[in-house]
Amino acid sequence: MKYLLIALVAALLFIPFLGAVHLFDWDEINFAEAAREMIVSHNFSQVQIDFRPFWEKPPLFIWMQAGSMMLFGVNDFAARFPNAIIGIATLVTLFAIGKKLADEKFGLWWALVYAGSWLPHFYFKSGIIDPTFNFFIFLAIYFASRIAYSGKHLRMAIFSGFCLGLAVLTKGPVAILVAILALLVYWIWNKGKISIRLSHIGLIALFACFTTLLWFGYEIIAHGWGFVNEFVAYQIRLLTTEDAGHGGPFFYHWIVLLIGCFPASIFLFTYFQGRKKSIYATPAAGEMKDFKIWMWVLFWVVLILFSVVKTKIVHYSSLCYFPLSFLAAHQVYKLAEGRLRLRGWNIALLLFIGIVLGIAIALLPLVGVYKDHLIPYIGDKFAVANLQAQVQWSVAEACYGIGYILLVIISAVLLIRHKTTNGLICLFVSTILVIQVTVVHFVPKVERYSQGAAIDFFISLQGKDVYVKALGYHSYAQHFYSRELPHTNKNYYDTDWLLNGQIDKPAFFICRITDSEQYRQHPNLEVIGEKNGFVFFKRKQQ
Repeated sequence: MKYLLIALVAALLFIPFLGAVHLFDWDEINFAEAAREMIVSHNFSQVQIDFRPFWEKPPLFIWMQAGSMMLFGVNDFAARFPNAIIGIATLVTLFAIGKKLADEKFGLWWALVYAGSWLPHFYFKSGIIDPTFNFFIFLAIYFASRIAYSGKHLRMAIFSGFCLGLAVLTKGPVAILVAILALLVYWIWNKGKISIRLSHIGLIALFACFTTLLWFGYEIIAHGWGFVNEFVAYQIRLLTTEDAGHGGPFFYHWIVLLIGCFPASIFLFTYFQGRKKSIYATPAAGEMKDFKIWMWVLFWVVLILFSVVKTKIVHYSSLCYFPLSFLAAHQVYKLAEGRLRLRGWNIALLLFIGIVLGIAIALLPLVGVYKDHLIPYIGDKFAVANLQAQVQWSVAEACYGIGYILLVIISAVLLIRHKTTNGLICLFVSTILVIQVTVVHFVPKVERYSQGAAIDFFISLQGKDVYVKALGYHSYAQHFYSRELPHTNKNYYDTDWLLNGQIDKPAFFICRITDSEQYRQHPNLEVIGEKNGFVFFKRKQQ
């Protein structure tokens, strides 16, 4: 019954309003467009963008999105629906594992801690690959950890390999890298004394290979090594270069996790208070201790790996959400049972970050209301033009942020007065509520500034036999929102031909205002509109 209840609550948190805002360029639109092109081309074995091979990702998540679009239509809701289902599965899984490791209370705390933290919750309402990838690789690690404690250790190894294979089919060989590094660090930590034997590792590898070969093998047999070679080459480049212009400092992901995983991240600092005797008086106490080691290993492996990797993107460290939420839930459980107390600096840090987040939420509508006073101080021409979007804000909307600040303060007061369970529930539930408000009420308004005008332009071209191209910046939105179909003239891929050649149908272009001057002067283009930082051009058929 509790499993069903958790699933229903998760469904209410993650499914409603999935289509309330357009998909965001790049990643959300990128994956959704690949799924749409699978449906249009009937080519479900290869990932494509602009109806050309796309080497960056394997197809599992794209298949999930394509299936969702075949069920709900090609739209924003369908693109995000698979992650909502993964979100439901995640909370149910966390409860089940927590119950097995300790008891139902721990399982419920773990599910609440995960759902009640900002980025872990928010990602289940997105259309990016990472929540699905993280779920599969977490399960692979979990089943591997069960080998030592389950009488069905061969079955655990098979399950681990199968989930690892699914992770590879979701995001690529980075799953294998993470798994190998985690096993190596775990082996070192235990000074080589682990219950996972070479036969288990062989079984995991065998079933991981079998699972991945369901696609890689078919692709090689059907189309040769070309696609696979390009795919592997891209994965190597991603780990060694600042791909897509996303660089950053070494501690980038440390800050992302501290702020983005609030309030769960705060409870990691309680581990500095020293270790005490385990509170788990169950036969699984030894397994809990060992699983905690696995979670620490996974957390540090992922954090350090993606701190070293040149490309810095927020969701690269999202695999940390599973171990971080477990480790936080472990301490939250001890707090609720009266076996741990927060120190003053723990509560001060909780208040500081919670208040900063609340202030940011409160300031957002004020920026919209008083933008005319801020614009003279903004030096970016494109940003200034973005702010010209007509979005309705009111000063009263700042109350959402103020309300969150008050609830964080109330939670802190309850914790100080040792009404610990009430304080913890208030903290995580209030965060869940404010996340819902942010996603439904604020994100659509922000999207109108960042890309709304461009998306409207592309939507206006749906059903028209035309060329559409973005100039001066990279985008996938023109393909997805214009519902572009394959072009018979392959010169289409040559931008110079679209601008200067003998085109066979009208061509439409978009660029940012900061790059527009050269195109305004182009003899073959005419400006047909300009809105919120974007300039729209048309070239007539010759």
